[in-house]
Amino acid sequence: MKKRSILSPICLIASLVVMTSTASAEDLEHGRRVFRLCVSCHTVDSNRNGFGPHLKGVVGRPAGSLPDYRYSDAMKAAGAGGLVWDEAALSEFLSSPKKKVPGTKMSFGGLWTTSEITDLIAYLRANP
Repeated sequence: MKKRSILSPICLIASLVVMTSTASAEDLEHGRRVFRLCVSCHTVDSNRNGFGPHLKGVVGRPAGSLPDYRYSDAMKAAGAGGLVWDEAALSEFLSSPKKKVPGTKMSFGGLWTTSEITDLIAYLRANP
């Protein structure tokens, strides 16, 4: 009976795990560059609202909940219905705002790539 070495499959699995985690690592610098699309309406480094609400600390915040911003009725209803801006909700919203919250007054059509969305969310998360 021939003994098979288990070292080779273990090395292969370890290599795949390292490559996968590297490939899916968030890029904060890319997220900062993607956020440039948002700066005409939003801030991330202050509590100042612009045409849109500030996004400082948005991750984990209920939708439509800033007291000093005039949200659309749809966004206020979404927040009252339990929508919280966690990573999954932000991902859906950033890919298609009007699909996630029909009636939102946000005029942005959405981001196209997963890396843009993932990196932008990481950037927002880094600005609590």
